[in-house]
Amino acid sequence: MTKTISVLLMLAMVVHLVKPLGLPGLRRRGDFWKIAVLAFFCWTLALLLREFG
Repeated sequence: MTKTISVLLMLAMVVHLVKPLGLPGLRRRGDFWKIAVLAFFCWTLALLLREFG
């Protein structure tokens, strides 16, 4: 699960660098770091759920 999340979010970061996604908050190429923050949050949440769930 965590590998899938990380691969998908890294792919989204690469795509966003090539052509911005146009979503609210992700309109400029420099906003790719927001996807990295989202990736970290999802990864942490998945690890916590696996540990305590």
